[in-house]
Amino acid sequence: MQHQIKLFLGSVGLIGALAACQSPAESSKITKAESTKATYSEFPSQEALGEHLVTIAGCHDCHTPKKMGPNGPQLDMENALSGHPSALPIPDLDRSELESKGAAATQTMTAWIGPWGVSFSSNITSDPTGIGNWTEEQFFTALREGKSKGIATNRQMLPPMPYEMFRHMTDEEIRAIFAYLKSTKPVNNVVPEPLPPLSAQLQ
Repeated sequence: MQHQIKLFLGSVGLIGALAACQSPAESSKITKAESTKATYSEFPSQEALGEHLVTIAGCHDCHTPKKMGPNGPQLDMENALSGHPSALPIPDLDRSELESKGAAATQTMTAWIGPWGVSFSSNITSDPTGIGNWTEEQFFTALREGKSKGIATNRQMLPPMPYEMFRHMTDEEIRAIFAYLKSTKPVNNVVPEPLPPLSAQLQ
């Protein structure tokens, strides 16, 4: 009986020793897998997580032009995330009244008129006319500080861009969105510069 107890204890000690002798490579594999799972949740890649965040954060609401479909306005996915079409003029509206009393948007929902003047949704595809030449640091500056084109000395972004909310995204979320946008289909589209309010032009 004593021999059996000694044998059992010896086996337990051997198993513990083998577990303790796990190679650093095997340990790092586990750590990396756990880290990836924690970062990307159930998504298989950083780009996939970024695509999910772009979808649920409403980026298509302003940055993807709309076209009329059988059930009303729908996303023009051929030009997904390309911003306001460069060749499309703003509607012939009474801007002075709109700027003093409310706000309006074009039929594509990519140009907005309000007290700030006229703003146009940016091209955020991977094309050089979009964010193709941006650095990750610029993207952080755009979302965290609300600076146009991600340049610290530039003007503040205009409505309806909700950077005040987006700035609360985690670093991992912002990196994932940037990685996804860099992987999108490039759409060549030079978005117009914003127009100041008429009140400022009359001064």
